[in-house]
Amino acid sequence: MHNLPPLSLYIHIPWCVQKCPYCDFNSHALKGEVPHEEYVRHLLADLDADLPLAAGREVGTIFIGGGTPSLLSSEAMQMLMDGVRARLPLSPTAEITMEANPGTVEADRFSGYQRAGINRISIGVQSFSQQKLTRLGRIHGPEEAKRAAKLAQGLGLRSFNLDLMHGLPDQSLAEALDDLRQAIELDPPHLSWYQLTIEPNTLFASRPPVLPDDDALWDIFEQGHQLLTAAGYEQYETSAYAKPGYRCEHNLNYWRFGDYLGIGCGAHGKLTQADGRIIRTAKIRHPRGFMNGNYLDRQHEVAETEKPFEFFMNRFRLLEAAPREEFARFTGLSEEAIRPQLDEALAKGYLTETAQSWQVTEKGKLFLNSLLELFLAE
Repeated sequence: MHNLPPLSLYIHIPWCVQKCPYCDFNSHALKGEVPHEEYVRHLLADLDADLPLAAGREVGTIFIGGGTPSLLSSEAMQMLMDGVRARLPLSPTAEITMEANPGTVEADRFSGYQRAGINRISIGVQSFSQQKLTRLGRIHGPEEAKRAAKLAQGLGLRSFNLDLMHGLPDQSLAEALDDLRQAIELDPPHLSWYQLTIEPNTLFASRPPVLPDDDALWDIFEQGHQLLTAAGYEQYETSAYAKPGYRCEHNLNYWRFGDYLGIGCGAHGKLTQADGRIIRTAKIRHPRGFMNGNYLDRQHEVAETEKPFEFFMNRFRLLEAAPREEFARFTGLSEEAIRPQLDEALAKGYLTETAQSWQVTEKGKLFLNSLLELFLAE
């Protein structure tokens, strides 16, 4: 059992006030009231069904995502967290994150979330330009975003994050950097700064807006990265920056090929068993089906031949070196099984190797897909 990776818990709250045109997450525009307590009861029943896969292991991080989790009442959040604590051993230092939209963060409600055990909040700001927010279908304004950030700071939480996007429709370099400066001014311990991409089956996919070209995007990234670095933030993942000591532990566990229970509409799980098998789960996506008591959509065991690709697809997103011993420990495979692919990656200059670790090179970052393809099953 000591070889099992760390365990996290992801909880999905599926409702939003309205669906944003760029969003491909499993979110559903709210019709009527949120069924607060009823949905929590289903979440806990879903967790009960998955408990055998976790085998009594301690949970190190929880992430409540959506949708818009801050649409859930603080009473329902208390009921949810009490139910989780009654079913799973939680680490005394567990990081417990909840996503929130600025327009749905109310001071009294958020202190209720904090009482329930939430100690980290991730605020979906996206932009400080009213024009850009309207274009993105966001229902909050710049002042609400700033208020929410100041509220999070004043609560004395363990940490808080601001989500910010760049490469927005018709966005200039100056506008993108202005957004970033305003975010930095609010002094969040963590900043997720990611490029808008057009995803299939979204409103933007059917009516694509004009986005900055590749040269403009590179200028935004390069100058934005300099701004963040100068302000004391360290990039540790493709789109994640943090002050020292404030990286998101939950996301780190994903990228390090850790385990996670996934409960709620459309949630995914990955659970390593004592015998080395890796089980992946996916839950019913639509709230209607989920709240009929049908939770599990599909479950499968990861084939031995797929484990190397899955391991590196996650691991190589992080900028930190990948400890070599974790490959065998978390996949149950010997390093010899992938030696030819590693040698090819080294020969092509995608990786460097020491006795302890592998590190993706600058060239490897640029050709990440080519690097990962080396580990695809034949």
